[in-house]
Amino acid sequence: MPQTISNDGLENPPLFSTQTEATKVAADNGYRLIRGIEGGWIRFGSTTAPCDIFIAYTFTGDWLLSIEHSGVARELPDTGLRGPGARTIAARSLYELHQALDRTYRLSISLPTVPLVAFEHETADLPRATEAERLVVMRVGQEIFRKALMDYWDGTCPLTGITDPALLRASHIVPWAECETDSLRLDVYNGFLLSSLWDSAFDAGLITFSAEGVPIASTKLSVSGFRALRLDESPVLTGITDAHDLMLKRHRTKHHFTA
Repeated sequence: MPQTISNDGLENPPLFSTQTEATKVAADNGYRLIRGIEGGWIRFGSTTAPCDIFIAYTFTGDWLLSIEHSGVARELPDTGLRGPGARTIAARSLYELHQALDRTYRLSISLPTVPLVAFEHETADLPRATEAERLVVMRVGQEIFRKALMDYWDGTCPLTGITDPALLRASHIVPWAECETDSLRLDVYNGFLLSSLWDSAFDAGLITFSAEGVPIASTKLSVSGFRALRLDESPVLTGITDAHDLMLKRHRTKHHFTA
C-alpha cells in the first residue's frame, strides 16, 4: 500500500536550519524561487524549468522531495510515498537530496515540450526559403536536441558508460528529415545518447533495440562489427520507455528487422 506521509511526521513548520539547507540545495539545482510553506513542505519554483518541487524534513532524519511535474514523475520509481506532488522520494542525506534534485531538474528541462519551445524561440526569425537557410534551422534544432539528450541521459551512453562529450552522439530514432513535425524532431523520446560507434551502427540500421533494450543485430552486420560492438557481451540499453519503443517500432520496420 502507498505510504502517506502525514503532517505529524514532518517538521511543521520547518526549523530555520532546515529551511536554510533546503533553500541552498534547491537553488544549487535551479529552483531559486521560494513559493511558501504549507503543512511542513517548502515549495520551490524555477525560472528555467516547468512545475514546482516541494521539500520537507522528517523527524526520522530523512529529507523528502515531492515533484509536481507529471512527466518527471513517470521517469522515477514509485517509492510508495505520497506528498503534494505527483511523485515523492526520500533522501537520507543532503547529498542524496542534491542528486535527486539534479536529476529532477535535468529531466524537467529535457522532456517535452521544453526543447520544442526553445527551438521555436531561437528560430522564429530565421528564414527557411532556401536549402542553406533550412540547414541553419536544422543545426539549431539538432544542438537543442543534443542538449536535451545530454540532460536526459545524464551525459552518459547507456550502453558503454562513456561520458566524454566528444565521443557521444545525439542519435535520432526517427531521423530529422523523416519526422512529420518539429515536435517529433525535438522529442527526447525520439533519441538516444550513444557513443560514436553505436550511433553509426544504429543510424545505418545495422543494429536496433527491442522494447527491453536488447540490441538486435542485422544480418548485414559484419563479424568484425559484431565484435567491435561487443555484442557477445550482451549489452542492454537500460532506460527504454514505452515512448522510446513507439519510435523504435518505426526503426525496426524501416530496416526490416523481424525480431
